[in-house]
Amino acid sequence: MNPEADAGEVKVEKLLIDRPSDFKFHAAYLVYSELWDKAKSQEVKTQLNQMVSLLSKDEIDYETFYRNISQYRSESYAKPSFYTSKSIETQRKRDWREREARKARNERHKR
Repeated sequence: MNPEADAGEVKVEKLLIDRPSDFKFHAAYLVYSELWDKAKSQEVKTQLNQMVSLLSKDEIDYETFYRNISQYRSESYAKPSFYTSKSIETQRKRDWREREARKARNERHKR
């Protein structure tokens, strides 16, 4: 690392203004926190800090907050792995009973 390159860049600190008793603000703070942790740019971190600060002072509403941070959310969720659909295999109760009876019968005669 080059100390001269880091000298020009100001380190941005994460704001610790969470209010767990206020559900809406706590949810917004969790989104902010996740995005802040994933952000690589100090400029993005500064903008996130500004938005959550305005929200905590009630200078903007939640709709505006989420609208403003949506650009950063779309970048971090570019490849949603949690939206994959899984197939559910179903069976009839009768088929299940027959299979279980067959397994029990085979276990009895293995001895």
